[in-house]
Amino acid sequence: MKLIKSSLLLSAAVLAVSSFAATAADITIRATANSNENDEDYDGLVVFKNHVESASNGKIAVELFIGTQLCSKGAECLQGVADGSIDIYISTSGGAAGIFPYVQVLDLPYLMASDRVAEGVLTGDFTRTMRAMALKSSNDQIRLMTIGNTGGWRNFANTKRRVAKPADMEGLKIRTVVADLPQELVKALGASPTPIPWPELFTSFQTGVVEGSKNGITDIMGMKFPDAGLQYVTLDGHAYMGALWWMNNEKFLGMDEDMRQVVVDGFSALQQATFASPKRKSIAAYEEFKAGGGDLYVPTPDEKAAFKTAAEPVYDWFKENVEGGPEIFDALTGAVAETEKALADGNSKDIN
Repeated sequence: MKLIKSSLLLSAAVLAVSSFAATAADITIRATANSNENDEDYDGLVVFKNHVESASNGKIAVELFIGTQLCSKGAECLQGVADGSIDIYISTSGGAAGIFPYVQVLDLPYLMASDRVAEGVLTGDFTRTMRAMALKSSNDQIRLMTIGNTGGWRNFANTKRRVAKPADMEGLKIRTVVADLPQELVKALGASPTPIPWPELFTSFQTGVVEGSKNGITDIMGMKFPDAGLQYVTLDGHAYMGALWWMNNEKFLGMDEDMRQVVVDGFSALQQATFASPKRKSIAAYEEFKAGGGDLYVPTPDEKAAFKTAAEPVYDWFKENVEGGPEIFDALTGAVAETEKALADGNSKDIN
């Protein structure tokens, strides 16, 4: 009887704690990502949820909506953030460019040379500059919280031949999204941009409608593009695949300062998780690509410099044609220069 009584008391205590935990949250945050649970966006959100709920001592609850439950594409989801029906949303630069055109600066080629450079830039004042621009553009409704990564680096891949220099791109039909900047890049390198919806890309490779793309390796292998003939990947790393994490500004500012700090720290933890996740996942993807007979080519420093020189007209196009282009371009290139100098100073101490 004592054992039964003790068990009942313990169960009651657990129920009481569970009930308290379920009702103690003063704030509920609804976060969505139009991806799946195998994606680094989801990895980041899990880390964010765990940190915020723990560090707030249960005062904040984070609800995750993965996929298209709350919204299905960039403009719709960002409108949800603006009107408060969605608290947090992650977009690519392409997904947000219709509202914040200057975020396409992240798609400019060959400006950030490595993970260390990109991570140094995105953890500094560059992100704060873009945040201020986004707040102004949205009438203080949409706040950029952080920029992480979603898929590693964009590289050129094709069905025809190894690409080691810009001349090798000549005449290739390269799939792009329906956006000016990636099409300008493909044209600058001598290839033909061909906008194709993502779901149609596998068949388009098979039929020769397109002969190449600019994607990360995890997307290439996840979509089984080598089975459609995509056998050549050049690790030119022309663009870091930035993930823009947006939050309803009124929701954020409506919290007291302690809870805002918890959320900011949570986004920092999320950012670090999304920096790391693609690096781990790409290892198996590259191994699988090579095991299937794929040709993986790493350009020499001189070859990569030739790609950058060929792509430079895109920088002028961006500054001349994109609202806010000159300001954000200077912010990015300035941050890159500062980061590269800091890394060089540190490297000289570490290797000597």
